[in-house]
Amino acid sequence: MKWLQSYPREVKIFLVASLISSAGGSLMWPLITMFVFKVLGRTVTDAGLVILVMSLGGIAGQVLGGSLYHKLGVKKLIVGGVGLNALFLLLLPLGSGNWSLFMLLMGLIGFFNAMSMPAIQAFIGFRFAERRGELFNVIYVANNIGVALGTALSGFLARISYDMSFILNGTISAAFAVFFWIYLNKVQKNEGTMHLEKRKSTPEGQDTWKLLSRYNVYLFMGIGSFFLWLGNCVWNNGVSPFTISKGMPEWNYSILWTLNGVLIFVGQPFILWIKRTFAGSAEAQLTASAIFYMLGYVSILGFHTYPGMVFAMVLTTFGEMLISPAIPSFISDRTGKSAPFYLGVVGGMGAAGRVVGPYAMGVLFDWNGLIPVAWLAVTISVLAVIAFLVHAYMNRDAKSEITHAA
Repeated sequence: MKWLQSYPREVKIFLVASLISSAGGSLMWPLITMFVFKVLGRTVTDAGLVILVMSLGGIAGQVLGGSLYHKLGVKKLIVGGVGLNALFLLLLPLGSGNWSLFMLLMGLIGFFNAMSMPAIQAFIGFRFAERRGELFNVIYVANNIGVALGTALSGFLARISYDMSFILNGTISAAFAVFFWIYLNKVQKNEGTMHLEKRKSTPEGQDTWKLLSRYNVYLFMGIGSFFLWLGNCVWNNGVSPFTISKGMPEWNYSILWTLNGVLIFVGQPFILWIKRTFAGSAEAQLTASAIFYMLGYVSILGFHTYPGMVFAMVLTTFGEMLISPAIPSFISDRTGKSAPFYLGVVGGMGAAGRVVGPYAMGVLFDWNGLIPVAWLAVTISVLAVIAFLVHAYMNRDAKSEITHAA
């Protein structure tokens, strides 16, 4: 691929590792609701409770990971987080016969998986500062090629064994931890403590409350992310049990996520056109993203058929393609060395949507099926549009505060 030739070998290796890791992760996550609902024989509300526990762990992991970046250093956060995530994934099949143990393991998986995310994003932003906006998007695309590969296998693996998906995911996550250990050791050997240093104080001499006082940078972005992630739970806690209740095979659902991954790759020219024509700034991309999500949920509400869900996946995928690179790019550009902290805070606020969404939508689905779930998704996507418009207004005169890591 010609577009890869402009990147150094280090970036290409990073992209391949990210692709493989995301393929492993996507083997399991679309199947959690199906596993709880079909294999364990519990309600959709119970499935939502499992994801709630995992998301609570994710909130704690995101916030703690961002706060500890300059205290523990990149290597401990990334290798430790990814490695422990792999361990608990491998133990997950042992918990399938014990509901309490299964819930505990899911919480730990959520925590350690999320703890490494701000560190990885901040490391990319610091190390490749000159091209970070572009690189965030390229890594996002690589991750979703992995999603396409993983979800293409997930439905078929589920028909053989759900435990196989868990074990394969854990094995790939362990390999990703080994990759980062080798890669970061090489960086440390070649460049000393660059990007890996420990700091006893908060970066730039600011304490947590002072960082939080810059609410215009993160607050409404985080609120919009909260609403979008809450609404996105319509797939696992509305569409997934709906397809099962209609007698559709598991692969029908996994095809939706395969479409998501493929579209993220082939739809890049369309997204570039949107950015050049309508949404040149990160703030505009966030608002456009929420509008695409809203239109997708309207499609589910209006048709509640499988073709309608396919169309909704296309629209919400465009929304995802706009928001996912925009958030780390905006934060890295505006907050300098404080970026890990804000990445953790915004990530934690988004993860809070995953806490509220699954359980609320599970209750609604058990009450009256897909329709009330879709209504909730549409309503909160409208609130996300409003939140991102407020964010854009509050940052309309802000100037970039890019600072490079020493």
